[in-house]
Order: sequence, then C-alpha cells, then structure tokens
Amino acid sequence: MIPTKRARRLVAVLAVPALLLTAACGNGDSGNGDSGDGDGATASWPVATVTGDMGEEPEVTVEEDAERAEETRVDVLVQGDGPEVSDGDFLRTGLLVRSPDAEQEDLVNTWRPMVADPEGGEEQEDSEPVYAALRVNVDDLLPPAATEPLIGVNEGSRVVVQGSAVELIGDIATQLGFEEGDSVVFVYDVVTVIDAQGRVEGEQAPVEEGMPEVEVEGTEPAEITIPEGEDPPQELRSQVLIEGDGPEVEAGTQLIAQYTGAAWSDGEVFDSSWNRDAAAKFGIGVGQVIQGWDEVLVGSNVGDRVLLVIPPDKGYGASEGHDLQEETLVFVVDILDAV
Repeated sequence: MIPTKRARRLVAVLAVPALLLTAACGNGDSGNGDSGDGDGATASWPVATVTGDMGEEPEVTVEEDAERAEETRVDVLVQGDGPEVSDGDFLRTGLLVRSPDAEQEDLVNTWRPMVADPEGGEEQEDSEPVYAALRVNVDDLLPPAATEPLIGVNEGSRVVVQGSAVELIGDIATQLGFEEGDSVVFVYDVVTVIDAQGRVEGEQAPVEEGMPEVEVEGTEPAEITIPEGEDPPQELRSQVLIEGDGPEVEAGTQLIAQYTGAAWSDGEVFDSSWNRDAAAKFGIGVGQVIQGWDEVLVGSNVGDRVLLVIPPDKGYGASEGHDLQEETLVFVVDILDAV
C-alpha cells in the first residue's frame, strides 16, 4: 500500500511527522461530495457514519442515502470522564483524518502509521499504532479550525469532527486537491490532556555539589543560581531533581516540556517556555535540539524535572556566530509528556 499524492501533500503542508503518513484505502463506494443544486446554492456534503470502540481504529462509511449537512458537525461518540480540554492545551490522541469522497483517502491514520525505509526505499506500514501530539486551537500539527471543536470535551472521549474541507483545513485545501463541496472527517481519541502551562509535581532533591541551585515557583521561569567562583564543568552533567513515574522517553517521540535556559557565565536567562505562556513541543533524539538535550532527555521519564549543564561542544559550539557559541548552558526541564 502506497501513500497517495494527496496524503503526501497534507503531510508536507501541515508538517505532520513522517511516521503519521498513511496509505490510502481505495474504496469507490463512498458519497460523491457534490455541491447542492442550483446557482448560488450552499455547498453541502454527506454525513459519514463512524463506528468502533475507543482505542480501536475507527470505521468510516458514507451511505448512499446519507444525511447532507452544510455546517461543521461535532459528535462525541464516547464520553470520557477525565479533565476538560481547554484552549491551547496539548493532547495525546489517536487520530484519523479521512476524505470520505470518491477515493476514501486516509490523510492521517495513527492506527496505521507509515515509517521510512532505512535503506531509502518506499515507506512501509508499521504494525504498531502511534499517537499524535496536538495543540488545540493553535496553528500546530493541524489547523486551528480542526481542533477548536475539541474545547470542552473530556479526556477519554472519542470525538468526530466533520465538515467542509475548505473550512476545516483552510486555504491549503485547494493545494491538496479538495474542491468546494468536498468534506473531511477527523476522528479523535483524546487519550491525555496536557495543560500547556503545567509543570511537574513532587519534592525537589538538593542539587549535587558544583551544580547550580534551582528554584521553581508557579508559572515563572526557573530561578537558576550559578555556583559562585566555580568554573563550568568540561563534561556534560545532569541531575534528576524530581523523579517522575511516567513512561521512559524514547528517541523519535515528541517531547512536551517546560524549560528555562541560562548562561553559566552570568546566570542570565536567555530562553524560557514560561515566557511564552505555553510548553514547548519538539522531537527528541533525532537532532532537532542541541546534542546535550538529546543525550540526557532520551531515557528520562515523563514527570521528571531535569537539571542539565551542557558544555559548548554539546550546545551551540558548532553554530558559527551564535550568541551562545562559547557558552556553557544550564537548563531546567520539566517533562510533561512524550508522545
């Protein structure tokens, strides 16, 4: 099974990680997605039926006599009882995005992820389902219009959002080959809700000798105090200040984390997710972040607070002209989730 051109374009335009790229499931029995009759008629689309249990791959069908709709439709098929989704939250979700028109294309399907062939050949379907890391009502993995309907639903819910492809995907819909009157179906299994302004909880251990002191209060950047008169270590050092009990962080996952970074030379904070009112999301163990982060955070646990002291050669030492090229860096990282 080979990913279709439309699925490839969706991934390219929305920056969906490659492991989420899915194959098209050819099926000519779906609705045709035609617009309403008559000049100036409002475009309508056939309402798809979604079945299947929470956690299992959904089945999406469009009956010949399916009801037609003109506005986005939101259905909660399974009602969870966990925390409510708020604007800007991060979510760990099972995700199916399907065009229920003539080709029945799966644009994204975390139950059937595609992974790259290490030898450079065709991408292959992986047998292990994955999760998507989404941020709600923010231009992130998916456009805001596709995730805004999730606000107010509960963790543990299965939610179906379906409507006009142009309205839910936005201007790029035409780049993907959608036409007026074409529809798209999003099926979300909301597995975990992650507060974008959350932090890890627990008693913080005393720092080891020669390591910076750390104080964390509320939603402010961590206060980092460099040991007076101490030269920076020449080797990468790290310490778990709060031990989490979540799963181990694996290379290739999307890490959702709060962090504060300071320079050893003067203790000044140069970057902090707290100053942006939201945690950061990034790939870990795949070269998307500095080497020191990849080496230390892979193998940590969700719920950990980690103190890192990173020498230039594992920071920005190779980044010619970077302001921090010669700096030893100090980071305090709260690992909220790894998806």
